[in-house]
Amino acid sequence: MKKVIIIGATGTIGNAVCKKLTSSGYQVITISRSSQISVDISDIESIRNMYKVIGAFDDLISTTGKVAFKPIQEMSYADFMLGLTNKLMGQVNLVQEGLKYIKKEGSFTLTTGILNHEPIALGSSAAMVNAAIEGYVKAASLELREKARINAVSPTVITEALDKYASFFAGFKSISADEAALAYLKSVAGIETGKVFHVGF
Repeated sequence: MKKVIIIGATGTIGNAVCKKLTSSGYQVITISRSSQISVDISDIESIRNMYKVIGAFDDLISTTGKVAFKPIQEMSYADFMLGLTNKLMGQVNLVQEGLKYIKKEGSFTLTTGILNHEPIALGSSAAMVNAAIEGYVKAASLELREKARINAVSPTVITEALDKYASFFAGFKSISADEAALAYLKSVAGIETGKVFHVGF
């Protein structure tokens, strides 16, 4: 049975991904900031400590990452750095440190989002970070061909999160967390690498 680490397991997408992979026969290790084995992806030492506890694994899925949503005229250096240190470098560091522990033919699946393809007001940081992650995935896949696969999932707004985000995504068609979870399963179970799986757009 393959061992899959899921970062952000208590979130809307993460929870759906945990259920999907568990029902598909994977051994799931659920990780969040508050789990028994916890991680703060903005802290590289926290990431290193997580891997030391878990040890060897087959696949890692990241469904987490913070960015600031503000009018671009109001975005400060600290606001941009939140997205860069958390969603971008947090996920990059999950891969870079995870390479020391991942089993041969394993995979990494990161999370981006629709906003670098269909921008919205207040979303400049999210668009920038998503594009950077996708660039990293494409380039890293070429260097890691003999070591591991790496992909990203880019979902549109999630239906279960509309109570919080509907005003940001006026006119966008939403998808369920369960539908998004299928893309993560596809990334883990499939053979593709360097792929950005668009979900809902």
